[in-house]
Amino acid sequence: QVQLLESGGGLVQPGGSLRLSCAAAGRSFMFYNRAWFHQAPGKQRELVATISDTIGTRYTDAVKGRFTLSADDARNAVDLQMNDLKSEDTGVYYCNMKGQFYNGRYWERFDTWGQGTQVTVSS
Repeated sequence: QVQLLESGGGLVQPGGSLRLSCAAAGRSFMFYNRAWFHQAPGKQRELVATISDTIGTRYTDAVKGRFTLSADDARNAVDLQMNDLKSEDTGVYYCNMKGQFYNGRYWERFDTWGQGTQVTVSS
């Protein structure tokens, strides 16, 4: 199966910035969709931003103008630049990728989550 490696979380003051990165381990991929989700303490996981060739890039209203999602095909990655962070952005951020990978014999579908990275916005 496909493993996703996340990095970039941490503690930041309100108004600060963080950059999250998520890369798929391996070499041969075709991505249908790459996305970041946010799970605030005690709440359900929610979509933050998503990118695909068919629909482009979309953001939830709460992060529009503050977050920027970018796909890097050379790294098989998707990055989330988070600016002007607010306390309500605190939580665990999960990367999700859907697509196909070449397993050596044929192209196999995958729908995989990263392990999550903690973001804490606090003064």
